[in-house]
Amino acid sequence: MFMTLTAGHGSEQTDAWLERRRPAKFPRRSWASPEPFVRRATEHNSGDDALRALPWVRSATAYQRITVGLDALVAGTGVAVAALLGGADRGSVLLLGAVCAVALPAIVGLMRGYERHNMGDGPDEFQVVLRASVLIAGLVMALAYLTPLTAPREVVLVGVPVVAATACAARYVHRRFLHAKRNRGQAMMRTIVVGDTASVTDVVDDLSLAPYHGYLVIGTCLSDVVPDAVPAVPVPTLGALADVPQVVSDYAVSVVVVAGNALSGQALRRLSWALRRAGAELVVAPGLVEVAQERVSVHPTAGLSLLRLEIEPPRRRMLAKAVMDRALGLCALAVLAPVILTAALAVRLTSPGPAFYRQTRVGVDGRDFTIWKLRSMYRDADRRRAELLARSDGDGLLFKMAHDPRVTPVGRVLRRFSLDELPQFFNVVRGDMSLVGPRPPLREEVLAYHDAVHQRLRVKPGITGLWQVSGRSDLPWDEAIRLDLRYVDNWSVTMDLMILWKTFRAVVTGAGAY
Repeated sequence: MFMTLTAGHGSEQTDAWLERRRPAKFPRRSWASPEPFVRRATEHNSGDDALRALPWVRSATAYQRITVGLDALVAGTGVAVAALLGGADRGSVLLLGAVCAVALPAIVGLMRGYERHNMGDGPDEFQVVLRASVLIAGLVMALAYLTPLTAPREVVLVGVPVVAATACAARYVHRRFLHAKRNRGQAMMRTIVVGDTASVTDVVDDLSLAPYHGYLVIGTCLSDVVPDAVPAVPVPTLGALADVPQVVSDYAVSVVVVAGNALSGQALRRLSWALRRAGAELVVAPGLVEVAQERVSVHPTAGLSLLRLEIEPPRRRMLAKAVMDRALGLCALAVLAPVILTAALAVRLTSPGPAFYRQTRVGVDGRDFTIWKLRSMYRDADRRRAELLARSDGDGLLFKMAHDPRVTPVGRVLRRFSLDELPQFFNVVRGDMSLVGPRPPLREEVLAYHDAVHQRLRVKPGITGLWQVSGRSDLPWDEAIRLDLRYVDNWSVTMDLMILWKTFRAVVTGAGAY
């Protein structure tokens, strides 16, 4: 099921009339003019090659080159080692390694995996590597069939999967370095936000909360600015809407974000012409909230640009999630059974009561189920909960205490490493829960939900989830709900795998656990 949104369509004469009559700070020039913009000397630029010399441009180019080099090194080395261990002759080993070292970057490049907006942020670059690895496996099999080259099956069955995993791991580490630089204000894209004051303020606030995306907002151009009265926005107002191309040139801006509905239709088209000459990218913030890229597609229809928004996940994705949950759940139970049994014995020997704790929770579509955990509290914990509500460290409906007196000494160790959650893999295998999803709530919590929070019950609850890997108990209730709703709207198998990886990292460090 899809929802279709129009991305704007207006009268060309009306847009041109508004463009000519809007207030301007600098000498007015038509956005459709073929003349280049005259860059005035400011502290932000110097000379015609200023944009190429800016630190963010150098960093972006270096990031691309290093990523290409990592892909080539990983592909060549991984395939060559697999061929060598499979018994291939030296010539075949060298040739296979060289071919794959060239082929993987070439395929990723053809899939647009090295473009700046696809790198350093989001799951796209990992997905491209995985798809390219499948084609590398096909290439190796074709070479083995069509040429005298010796290509042992170990190359396809072991070498290519190892290459895919290593390339993704290398990109992840490389991305962490990039995000660290962006958190220090480096390797950022100089950005201005244009539109009406209210819309611009919202976008500026949102971008400032996530510097790892790489947008450094240096100013705004407002549609509702008037002489001698500059509206209050979080960053400097550099001009009016008509001044956008000149501001881009003067302040060495690389990205222009259009917020709200101040520009649409032909006016937006004409702005794109001006920015092409000024050397900046155009980004439109359509006002959609918490929507992942995979859910949106553009369909040109009758001269309109229609945004089609996916509002229900396709059945194939739901089937893939179900298969992954059951398969990984069974594997986890088999591998972790000794750990669970040892922990259960420790619980049973150190405090009176059963080793396992059962509780009724609310699952998908509001259905009750019984959740299983290793008991980490004394037997009277449920009765004492009401006495401790006033001392809760959590806000909202979530009850949490950093130093909960109901927790046993062994229970503190289990909670520190999230071992008390391990029996929930049984709930995953049964189908009551998923590996990844919102936290399974109590019935009394659900009764206190307001309208939007009920959306958490649209998917199965999970052992881990987006809010758990984003701060766990350290997050306020409203932020936890926001992250849960983001997951419900945008979940995918790739997102689940990323959350599982981040969960492992959070468990090892113990972040937010008590």
